[in-house]
Amino acid sequence: MDLRRALLILPMLSIVVAAQGPTPAANKPTAGSDSRPSDVGRPKSFDLEALDKSIDPCADFFEYACGNWRRANPIPADQSRWGRFNQLTEYNRQVLRDILEKAAANPAKGDPVTSMIGNFYGSCMDEKTVDSKGLAPLKQELKRVDSIRSRTQLMSTIAYLHSQGVAALFNFGSQPDLHNAAMEIAGIVQGGLGLPDRDYYINDDAKSKETREKYLVHMSNMFALLGDDGATAKAEAVTVLEIETRLARAALERVKMRDPKNRDHKMKVAELAALAPNLEFERFFAASSAPPFNDVNVVPPDFFKEVNEALGSVPLQDWKTYLRWHVAHAGAAALSDAFVKENFDFYGRYLAGQKELQPRWKRCVALADNLLGEALGQSYVAETFGVEGKQRMLRMVNALEFSLGEDIDGLSWMTPETKKQAAVKLKAISNKIGYPDKWRDYGSVRITRADFFGNVERARGFEEKRDLNKIGKPLDKSEWGMTPPTVNAYYSPAENDINFPAGILQPPFFDKGVDDAVNFGGIGVVIGHELTHGFDDQGSKFDAEGNLRSWWTEADRAEFDKRTSCVADEYSSFTAIDDLHLNGRLTLGENTADNGGLRIALAALRKEMQADPDGKESQTVDGFTPEQRFFLGFAQVWCENRTPESSRLLVKTDPHSPGRFRTNGTVQNDEDFAKAFGCKAGQPMVSAKACRVW
Repeated sequence: MDLRRALLILPMLSIVVAAQGPTPAANKPTAGSDSRPSDVGRPKSFDLEALDKSIDPCADFFEYACGNWRRANPIPADQSRWGRFNQLTEYNRQVLRDILEKAAANPAKGDPVTSMIGNFYGSCMDEKTVDSKGLAPLKQELKRVDSIRSRTQLMSTIAYLHSQGVAALFNFGSQPDLHNAAMEIAGIVQGGLGLPDRDYYINDDAKSKETREKYLVHMSNMFALLGDDGATAKAEAVTVLEIETRLARAALERVKMRDPKNRDHKMKVAELAALAPNLEFERFFAASSAPPFNDVNVVPPDFFKEVNEALGSVPLQDWKTYLRWHVAHAGAAALSDAFVKENFDFYGRYLAGQKELQPRWKRCVALADNLLGEALGQSYVAETFGVEGKQRMLRMVNALEFSLGEDIDGLSWMTPETKKQAAVKLKAISNKIGYPDKWRDYGSVRITRADFFGNVERARGFEEKRDLNKIGKPLDKSEWGMTPPTVNAYYSPAENDINFPAGILQPPFFDKGVDDAVNFGGIGVVIGHELTHGFDDQGSKFDAEGNLRSWWTEADRAEFDKRTSCVADEYSSFTAIDDLHLNGRLTLGENTADNGGLRIALAALRKEMQADPDGKESQTVDGFTPEQRFFLGFAQVWCENRTPESSRLLVKTDPHSPGRFRTNGTVQNDEDFAKAFGCKAGQPMVSAKACRVW
């Protein structure tokens, strides 16, 4: 698998959490429609009707900007949360559905790429054929697991399962060398869990205990679907939970995994083999589809020491039970209705609070985007973005980079020596806008109309092999970590670049029909956010070439840490739900980027306003000044509702704060916001101890 995600190396603007693939719903076209979705489904860039003017903006700016929107937009039954991101993702999904249905209707008449995505979607939508096969698609993998007779066979089987996208026991893949980012090396990372986080296995609060009980029931039900009797299924579930709990206790918590030094353990393969001899890593690597290699990054070594002990003490039959579970778990969404519903009941309904399973077309579109994204993305880009979109975005990116440079140069707490190094890094940041310059070639992936599970397995296998083949080769900086329709953006420390898929370059983030103030509050803050990631608590530890290297003076780093601690403590004081507070250390990078992005985007807007010859961009519109529209454009991006279950899940697993605190937590630290809305000291949106890094 791509270890960039497993290692938390890509700080992202927003993530989507759902059991059945990415989120969104509502406004869907009728089945079989061949018409393009109308713009009615698109979110507005600046929505006066969303405002709740009964709220004082200086008391709760999120509710002022979003209160009426939140009341008018309850969470759809097939969602666990609903916000402006979700609305745009849903609009994009409708565009993708239209593309896929046309491709599926006449796959033989299309070019190879169109035929591929059409056949994939058609096989997914053929629910009758999928259901008729029942358990049959898993039988080969289950037979392989059942035939294990030794630990050597166990490790060879785990290697095979990894090649099919079943990441049992740990994660294995390529990653940029932390000290030579120009090259890709092998990496293995802690993993092997079925629950979303290690803390679910370890914490003793009532909710964690309940979750473990529900998880046992879910696994028992899945084992029953594999054909086991009730008593056997229950015993097998207990076995899996015991093994996964042992793995969880050995794993580093998420906050520690954020620190690059805890992810920096490069060693020779022979050294790893000596560290964990029971894992027979030399045999495992040889059995994988990876090319030969000598160096591997191990994250963290102590995890693999514990796995080594477990392999020496846990009976082989228990490991076979563990693998059977992970085979079923990984394949559930592509199997018959019974597996899909059982999978949804635990991960969607219980863990995320989603009331209904998404319609099949949504799940099929999401899978096509996930597994064949750069094939599907070609038609999406042609319909929605085009070459001219890149030019409009590059103008804003250049403005934001200039603004961040001025911000760094004007910092009172940073010495000239470190400022010089920061300027070097900023100048070296490259930009990827919209879509890849070269599309990924899926020509080796066999896709047939009558084999949905096989299509999924072969597409996953293709991606696993493609990822492993990067080991030992130069880092390809043209590669994208997101598909073009994705409503998201990211910064990569190893590549020192910012990435903006075409999917996010639309309203409410960017709209060529609105004034600069709104666009700078939307996509401008997104750009600033991603640029700031290069200088957050993680990104600041990588140099201009993407290497893990300190370019700070000791005094400047101490001052930086003091300022980021202010942000961490501030956000830890926010209550997400009931008595559950945010984890300010887990969300530190995103909160730092939000605060920095807002400041540099406003500075860039003011530069644009000064350069406006006729003063049009400085005019009051709809009763709001440009600065007020800037802040409202920013806040309305984060309008959202969440289920209580989703709130609890995301507090434990999401490095992003909820929309309320991405809004209020950011503006309460910004003196320009207070000036724009006339807020006074002592009001909630004016922090008595305002935090500022950038």
